[in-house]
Amino acid sequence: MATAKIGDVISFKRDGNKYEGTVTGIRENSVMVHYGFSKDKDEPLTTVVNHKNYKITKSSS
Repeated sequence: MATAKIGDVISFKRDGNKYEGTVTGIRENSVMVHYGFSKDKDEPLTTVVNHKNYKITKSSS
């Protein structure tokens, strides 16, 4: 399994919903992902996804 790099677009599932987002950080067992923007809170939506739980949809390189 390939590990995502910063700038890659990945797809992942949360609570039965499928999301796509851009990798903003990489850790040993997971990646940090920016996947949208909350207009109510006026802040980006970010989450952490384990390397086992995503697929790379678009590589940055």
